[in-house]
Amino acid sequence: MRMAELSAESGVPVATIKYYLREGLLPPGERTSRNQARYDDVHVRRLKLVRALIDVGGLSIVDVREVLEAIDGHTPTHNVLGVAQHGLNVPKTAVDDEGRAWAMARIEAMAEHRQWTVDSGDPVIEALVGVLCSVREVGHVELLDRFDHYAEYAAQIAEMDLAVIGDLPTAESIVETAVVGTVLGEALLIVLRRLAHQNASAKLFGEASR
Repeated sequence: MRMAELSAESGVPVATIKYYLREGLLPPGERTSRNQARYDDVHVRRLKLVRALIDVGGLSIVDVREVLEAIDGHTPTHNVLGVAQHGLNVPKTAVDDEGRAWAMARIEAMAEHRQWTVDSGDPVIEALVGVLCSVREVGHVELLDRFDHYAEYAAQIAEMDLAVIGDLPTAESIVETAVVGTVLGEALLIVLRRLAHQNASAKLFGEASR
């Protein structure tokens, strides 16, 4: 297909496709003349992945290039997913040394129980440290008492997520689905949790007066 057809097939504007080609995010097409090239389904899949990483995942061009290099270098799927996950925007909260030490002790105890590996330099662990410290700071220790329960539910959700992508045919489709699933899946869980809260509250405290 020509570039105009590639644009129509992928939904990506021609100008954006040319930019991705210049940035090395999209492999060049098969040259058919000095000013023309032919593209195929490989380019369509790569464009969908790039758009998912940028538009849904919020990754920078540098982060996207790192993910693509991992895929093209035949890096194991687990490592490729790690590269993609690290590019996702994870909120951080500044904490002091005492708070960090306290939170890491809680996290490491939970991880040991679940046989999880944790790295204090991981942005996800940094975010978790911030959340735990924020919970302690506002005094809602009852949430901390349920920390291990939340970890259990998170493990179940993660296993369900990965079961969905495990049979996908290409690294591109696996990473695309994982990133979209992470970002939009988190939004889905937030809304479902609020809906569950409404119904659980009605059962526990009675219908609200109108």
